[in-house]
Amino acid sequence: MILLMTVLGILVFVFGLLVSIAWHELGHLSTAKLFGIRVPQYMVGFGPTIWSRKKGDTEYGIKAIPAGGYIRMIGMFPPGEDGRITARSTSPWRSMIEDARSAAYEELEPGDETRLFYTRKPWKRVIVMFAGPFMNLVLALAVFFGVWMTFGVNMQTTAVRSVTPCVIQQSQNRDVCRAGDPVAPAKAAGLRADDKIVAFDGERVDDWSVLQERIRATVGPATLTVLRDGRELTLKATLIPNQVAKTNGEGGYVEGQYVTAGFLGFTPKTETVQLGFGESVDHMGEMVDAGVQGLLKLPSKIPALWDAAFGDGPREADSPMGIVGAARISGEIATLDIPATDRMVFFLQLIGFFNLSLFLFNMLPLLPLDGGHIAGALWESLRRNLARLFKRPDPGPFDVAKLMPVAYVVAGIFVCFTLLVLVADVVNPVKIS
Repeated sequence: MILLMTVLGILVFVFGLLVSIAWHELGHLSTAKLFGIRVPQYMVGFGPTIWSRKKGDTEYGIKAIPAGGYIRMIGMFPPGEDGRITARSTSPWRSMIEDARSAAYEELEPGDETRLFYTRKPWKRVIVMFAGPFMNLVLALAVFFGVWMTFGVNMQTTAVRSVTPCVIQQSQNRDVCRAGDPVAPAKAAGLRADDKIVAFDGERVDDWSVLQERIRATVGPATLTVLRDGRELTLKATLIPNQVAKTNGEGGYVEGQYVTAGFLGFTPKTETVQLGFGESVDHMGEMVDAGVQGLLKLPSKIPALWDAAFGDGPREADSPMGIVGAARISGEIATLDIPATDRMVFFLQLIGFFNLSLFLFNMLPLLPLDGGHIAGALWESLRRNLARLFKRPDPGPFDVAKLMPVAYVVAGIFVCFTLLVLVADVVNPVKIS
């Protein structure tokens, strides 16, 4: 049964992956057709074609490997400086440029002269290339907002799960009181499990992070207003300095780092809380910021990832994870002994994370990513507008094909990184707890 549920979970993720890829490419396809660009192919996946059908001048199909997708647009690059589409060179770098340019015209048909991608105004090309990642962002927003506003999100609250009996420095890594340990201020004040702190020193609080900051900033007498059995009570506590885990400013903790701060001594409850639209917007902003920071930190995570794949290092919880790793997580989720609704929420959020990552990754201003083509179109627009402003000759389209050698280098780095993540996902996968 466990094997069956694991396979089912993996298939659910693969289906969500295919939908996400198709949705991404649909953004490119629809806007390209809107602006009159001919699109010979719309494919989901890579490798051998499993199924295809031609409708109009576009072939729609599904390929064997669900690791991406593409649409083929005619005239992605302008002709060379001599006006020719094909030429040969003894320089390997120059050959890359010429091969890329030739591939962009290999399905050119009579009448396509007015349907080439590079002939469209820069703002139209920006829209075509941005539409794919934007579709992933839209899908991520729909998934996350739907989950948060319907099912809710697990959050630490100001309710009390348990009261710490004594004061222990967190760096000691123990939870058993010893003789001589002072009584924790919360216990001495009479705080109990299931109490809900609604005010601290007379100021109302309903957010755990705010309450945590207030507690850590206080040493000495303080008043707690708690809700117990439907009635509000006022408790008097004397907070003391203690060594506690350093926070990262995002509701989490920095592993292995400690600070001296005010200490009360209780563990907050984690509850599923439905978010309103405004709260969902704020939460989404935090996720996007965390995603951007994660992208910027990718290079620094490679050594630990290498050690996890080929050495004895542990696989960190925030380690980069690929499609194989995400599929394994999906399989594990399917086997969890939790309500079906919770499993569905896990699946949906996994697809949401995948689409948000696709959006952020594709917006990097590097070829062959969509962001690289967007950067090229914006640079062309800037050049032409400056030429017009200073009454200089029109420099013409920016030849993105000249950047193909750089694109091959970038693609090579991405392939190597993807293979490293794949090995780590197979031999030392990230596991849910």
